[in-house]
Amino acid sequence: MALCGRVRRRCLGPAALLLLLSLSLSLSAQEGAGGGGLGAAGPFQSPLHHQQQQPPPQPAQPQPQQQQAAAGGLGPGGRGPRGGGSGGGWKLAEEEECREDVLRLCPKHSWANNLAVLECLQDVREPDNEISSECNHLLWNYKANLTTDPKFDSVARDVCKSTIAEIKDCAEESVKRGYLVSCLVEHRGNITEYQCHQYITKMTAIVFSDYRLICGFMEDCKADINFLKCGSIRPGEKDAHSQGEVVACLEKGLVKEAEETDGRVQVSDRCKKAILRVAELSSDDFHLDRHLYFACRDDRERFCENTQAGEGRVYKCLFNHKFEESMSEKCRDALTTRQKLIAQDYKVSYSLAKSCKSDLKKYRCNVENLPRSREARLSYLLMCLESAVHRGRQVSSECQGEMLDYRRMLMEDFSLSPEIILSCRGEIEHHCSGLHRKGRTLHCLMKVVRGEKGSVGLNCQQALQTLIQETDPGADYRIDRALNEACESVIQTACKHIRSGDPIFTPLSSSNSTRILSCLMEHLYTEKMVEDCEHRLLELQYFISRDWKLDPVLYRKCQGDASRLCHTHGWNETSELMPPGAVFSCLYRHAYRTEEQGRRLSRECRAEVQRILHQRAMDVKLDPSLQDKCLIDLGKWCSEKTETGQELECLQDHLDDLVVECRDIVGNLTELESEDIQIEALLMRACEPIIQTFCHEVADNQIDSGDLMECLIQNKHQKEMNEKCAVGVTHFQLVQMKDFRFSYKFKMACKEDVLKLCPNIKKKVDVVICLSTTVRNDTLQDAKEHRVSLKCRKQLRVEELEMSEDIRLEPELYEACKNDIKNYCQNVPYGNAQIIECLKEIKKQLSTRCHQKVFKLQETEMMDPELDYTLMRVCKQMIKRFCPEADSKNMLQCLKQNKNSEVMDPKCKQMITKRQITQNTDYRLNPVLRKACKADIPKFCQNILSKAKDDTELEGQVISCLKLKYADQRLSSDCEDQIRVIIQESALDYRLDPQLQMHCSEERLADAKSMLNTVAGRRVRKDLVRKRSLSMFLEMITNLCAEEAAAQEQTGQVEECLKVNLLKIKAEMCKKEVLNMLKESKADIFVDPVLHTACALDIKHHCAAIPPGRGRQMSCLMEALEDKRVRLQPECKKRLNDRIEMWSYAAKVAPAEGFSDLAMQVMTSPSKNYILSVITVGICVLFLIGLMCGRITKRVTRELKDRVQQRACWSDENGPVISLML
Repeated sequence: MALCGRVRRRCLGPAALLLLLSLSLSLSAQEGAGGGGLGAAGPFQSPLHHQQQQPPPQPAQPQPQQQQAAAGGLGPGGRGPRGGGSGGGWKLAEEEECREDVLRLCPKHSWANNLAVLECLQDVREPDNEISSECNHLLWNYKANLTTDPKFDSVARDVCKSTIAEIKDCAEESVKRGYLVSCLVEHRGNITEYQCHQYITKMTAIVFSDYRLICGFMEDCKADINFLKCGSIRPGEKDAHSQGEVVACLEKGLVKEAEETDGRVQVSDRCKKAILRVAELSSDDFHLDRHLYFACRDDRERFCENTQAGEGRVYKCLFNHKFEESMSEKCRDALTTRQKLIAQDYKVSYSLAKSCKSDLKKYRCNVENLPRSREARLSYLLMCLESAVHRGRQVSSECQGEMLDYRRMLMEDFSLSPEIILSCRGEIEHHCSGLHRKGRTLHCLMKVVRGEKGSVGLNCQQALQTLIQETDPGADYRIDRALNEACESVIQTACKHIRSGDPIFTPLSSSNSTRILSCLMEHLYTEKMVEDCEHRLLELQYFISRDWKLDPVLYRKCQGDASRLCHTHGWNETSELMPPGAVFSCLYRHAYRTEEQGRRLSRECRAEVQRILHQRAMDVKLDPSLQDKCLIDLGKWCSEKTETGQELECLQDHLDDLVVECRDIVGNLTELESEDIQIEALLMRACEPIIQTFCHEVADNQIDSGDLMECLIQNKHQKEMNEKCAVGVTHFQLVQMKDFRFSYKFKMACKEDVLKLCPNIKKKVDVVICLSTTVRNDTLQDAKEHRVSLKCRKQLRVEELEMSEDIRLEPELYEACKNDIKNYCQNVPYGNAQIIECLKEIKKQLSTRCHQKVFKLQETEMMDPELDYTLMRVCKQMIKRFCPEADSKNMLQCLKQNKNSEVMDPKCKQMITKRQITQNTDYRLNPVLRKACKADIPKFCQNILSKAKDDTELEGQVISCLKLKYADQRLSSDCEDQIRVIIQESALDYRLDPQLQMHCSEERLADAKSMLNTVAGRRVRKDLVRKRSLSMFLEMITNLCAEEAAAQEQTGQVEECLKVNLLKIKAEMCKKEVLNMLKESKADIFVDPVLHTACALDIKHHCAAIPPGRGRQMSCLMEALEDKRVRLQPECKKRLNDRIEMWSYAAKVAPAEGFSDLAMQVMTSPSKNYILSVITVGICVLFLIGLMCGRITKRVTRELKDRVQQRACWSDENGPVISLML
């Protein structure tokens, strides 16, 4: 074939190619349409359909001479036509070489048209229908003459007259004769004239049937054809007229070169350009790609029967069905090769180049602005236009639709991305073999990168990240076909409100598609999510989370903030100094800054940053920095934590054990969660009911600042609370104990106080103790100004109340009592302070260390009852009723005063009694008594204090001591008032008297029996038996007052029973306690509730003027009893007589504890006259003996007396002198 002159040079130029594609946008090829008598069948139909296809109405027909010339042609060897037109010109069907083949293969109505016969014969590929070699040779010469013989220029000039005038390259006189057809073929995209377009389309099909007919192709690729062994270019070769396989072979070599690293396949630059140019010229009609046409002819009929040929529509239809099961392998391979060419040169896609022409030029994405070595790669086109879209620029909907199609194409088939094949070959072979359809291979690689199926190389990971950036599936979930198919059911249910009215695969709905991806993330790990969708979603989000630009909404809302605060580049620009992950880190650092800190994010950007943080909290792998820094710790501590959200919780639980980098990032994330707990998406999902019921006002606030978590903690034990939410809230509380910074409100309120008063303290519990101690000391010392600020004291109170709810929130107490909890409270829940209450009830059985901690806790709670979680919870309503304005420190005192009210809640009353019992075990647990008796206790009970141990109860010994002094009326007035109340209350309920209960209760009996059964107790038993006192030791309340004790009525009946049965009690310690009760009752009638109830009317009638206290009313009643004129109530009289007998017996048996007791016993004794007489006689006898016997000591001499006096005088003059002489 001769050279093509200037036409050849222009057809190779990139500017000409772009012009060709641009002008072709206005053309519309019609399937099966002929023009100007060019044949009965168009080039787009199989020969089997020639008879059924009817040509559409024709415009004005050309002159008969033109039709004749077009239908005829040169004979073999360049012979002239034999006649003209259909009437008698030379006919290919009548040539001897092809007559049999035409009769056998072509329909009769086409025999008169040479071009129809040519098309029929060159479309034959079935082995059984091969044409003869002679006919092949004839066809080759005929096609060569058609495309190069100057005689046909006149035909082309007549048919395309106006078109030639418009195309300067073809109108120039310098174009060699015989090459006008070649020129028009190359500019086919610019032809608008219908007849000319149809004629040139026919000619194009002829040209593309053999690479040697393509202008300059053989010269550019001759060496490459030989090197790649793509066929022969010797004349006379069989099927020489249809060697499209050669072009296909070269195309495969071109795409294979991009996938190899060793350079074995090498296509020259000239041939590479020629191959891509041919692909561009054949982009509008799949008939022009001869290899693909023959490979996909049947598949086209199967899948795209109703698709009109032209403008690349058949290509796109076949692309969409590429992975159908019924698609033939040879067609799939041909389509893949075509797609790979498109990936290398976007102009190979006619529809893409046409739809995006203006946008490419507008946003400088065209050939002139391509970077070096990128040629016209599809990836650059997509990223350039995506950058414009992300910047908010307007890109036509047609162009966006084409971009969507080709982004889906890249995501569907990994083999279209040479970088994936080069970098991930090993991973594909080891982990993803056999998964080559519908994006499964890419998702398999993503799964490997996530660490679920092994490890992956850095180059492969970077190649995947690049592909994700090129396809940008974050902008439209439909791009990822594997995700789309896996999540279709979820989208139809969970995201139906977004999908409504959104036709699938409509480019105009891309914003809705972006919202659907967010909707899927919101429903991750919910009952609406299916497993396959969950996996595909996480695999994609893994990569999106590592480049903030891949989230289109985040990028659009935050690009200004990122540029202003983080100094970022454009969407498709990268920087080694600013990796993609660093940008989001920068954004979220600024998202939670206060106004004082300055440089905050805009509201829209902040909302998007929060959304991303919420998504990342669902899976550790979605947080790149967390996964990278904590990879070792995740394997070390959390390898078994595979459930949703467990990995982050595990890292938080092992915070102190993590390496420094991991600990810092987990700490920062936890600190961030404390400010905005909604970041914990899984927790928020579990707590949705409780939030809607109790915390909706707080949740609706855009700025959380820790309020929502505080609300959840306060309502943690509501009946609406579910287990998952309660567990999550408690876990967050436990995590907060590790660092005070994890409590946002506490940190903000007390950070200055912590720096000043508690430096170098990190753990929250230690900070709370430090600040609480400071506040307490300032309060006890009546400091003029508290060292802890008011706002910190308020928040400190909140933290203390929260910590009192669960023993695990007080680590020291929990560690000290862990074994005791396991032994005694194993089945008791932690919440609602139930473990703490359990330990209090079995305090005597606890280990020493735990016992001490519990005692300290009780001491703190008694000083500040608001910290007594159980008391506050049980008596919440009663506090509102009786103590609405009471100070927190006087709360228990207020409740005790209203304990016997008729409207008092029984459960609250029972809890108050429990606390009273606890208080009476040790005066230190009763701060009011301790303060009132601070002078009396060391004065009268020092012997008890000297034996006491810290953090151990005194079992009521000090209070019993004070009771005795109360009976003697020796206490101060304040102390007397408090002891009177204690005596009065314990007289109503024996459990409030620990000494009485200890010596006279059923529990003491059990202790005694168990003690006597021990080895050490056998000696005691022998002594008791020997002394015949075993029965006395075992006599208890159960034996004497079982009925009264079982009633559990706090009316003093048990005490009364013990008093009545005093003579029957043989246990000395129990008897002593009862005697003490009798002694106390003489001091005031109010402390004897049974007697006071019986004599209430008599007191009112006979002793109304007598003030209570110091036994005055009791004396009044005794006088009334002796007065014969006064008639007392029978019950009062009986009770008084009983008391007199008891007191008499008590006086007989009670040992004297001092001189006053001894004198009292003498004066009340019936033989007092005898006793006094004996004492008087003894004194007189002693006096008489002294008178009669004189001095007992030896008399001192006069001289010795004088000497002693002299020494005394000398000592007075010379200072103090210590003399040892008597």
